[in-house]
Amino acid sequence: MADEATGELKQKVLEYLGTVSKAKNRDVANALGAPKHDVDKAINELANEDLLEFLYLGTSYVTLKGKGG
Repeated sequence: MADEATGELKQKVLEYLGTVSKAKNRDVANALGAPKHDVDKAINELANEDLLEFLYLGTSYVTLKGKGG
């Protein structure tokens, strides 16, 4: 059950990041109305799956793999 929720959240994260050039994890959580802890977990899993990448521009951002910032 938790895996289904995580999968759904991961899909929502990907969809949201498709609409912006980069975002902070907190911004993603706010946009999706999801707890930041859950979004952090989904983002880390997506990064491990090589679908997202982290950008460090004075602070940490996340973006779709290959989309740049």
